[in-house]
Amino acid sequence: MSKDTSPSVHIMRSPLGRARGLGAAKSGAAHWWAERVTSVALLPLSLYFVVSVLILKGADHAAMAAYLGEPWNAVLFLLLIGTMFSHISMGLQVVIEDYVREEGKRLALLLVVKGGVWFLALAAAVSVLKLAFS
Repeated sequence: MSKDTSPSVHIMRSPLGRARGLGAAKSGAAHWWAERVTSVALLPLSLYFVVSVLILKGADHAAMAAYLGEPWNAVLFLLLIGTMFSHISMGLQVVIEDYVREEGKRLALLLVVKGGVWFLALAAAVSVLKLAFS
């Protein structure tokens, strides 16, 4: 009886070669990078939002509509909404995947959270567009 003594491909690969396969799950790096990119994008967008709120403090509906009627303001608000809700969704997904152990509950909770985030993002975007086009 002959024992196969040839080394397996796994043994022959360097630690760097194995790491380039993105780990055991074969995914995750794109999600990690997306979270970092959205968090960096949220810095100037959040600052813009705070400045806008300070500028519009005490403004009536007409002033708010005029402010969002400017294309740059509407676009920046929509970018803020998209980036913020995307970041929230990814962050909550990680928390749920890390702390909810039962597969069925995890899947249901992920669907509810994703649906809620999409609903709120759509409601915010419609509000901005309604003001921008009024």
